[in-house]
Amino acid sequence: MIERLPRPAPIRPPKAAWRQAKGGTAFRSGHAAEWIAAVFLMAKGYQVLGFRLKGRGNEIDLLARRGRVLAVVEVKRRATLEAATLSLKPTQFDRLRAAGEAVRRNRPALQPLELRIDMVALAPGRFPRHLRGVERGG
Repeated sequence: MIERLPRPAPIRPPKAAWRQAKGGTAFRSGHAAEWIAAVFLMAKGYQVLGFRLKGRGNEIDLLARRGRVLAVVEVKRRATLEAATLSLKPTQFDRLRAAGEAVRRNRPALQPLELRIDMVALAPGRFPRHLRGVERGG
């Protein structure tokens, strides 16, 4: 009887070191921007309910509440505030709205609140800008 040897696992080339380093730096920078935005919103009277809430194919950076408003907050950090405010694409807006609706639908205490999409734009050396009720761009 002939014994078959197990097939060796395929060898995948590792990611380039510069790409891994850049990805890690971007992740840490994004996480820091979300914390800055959360502190900024808390100073404005918002109650932060969650960070980086993951759903089906989407992620909410911050979920915050103030009065009767449930804000799904997208945090954008760019070189300029203008670039940050223009970086929310229509498809991303639709995903944020769907994610906010899903969160509100699954939590009975949040169902009576009005859902709103907000953005906090950050740029180096500039004060954060909070944009309330961002509309779907095109």
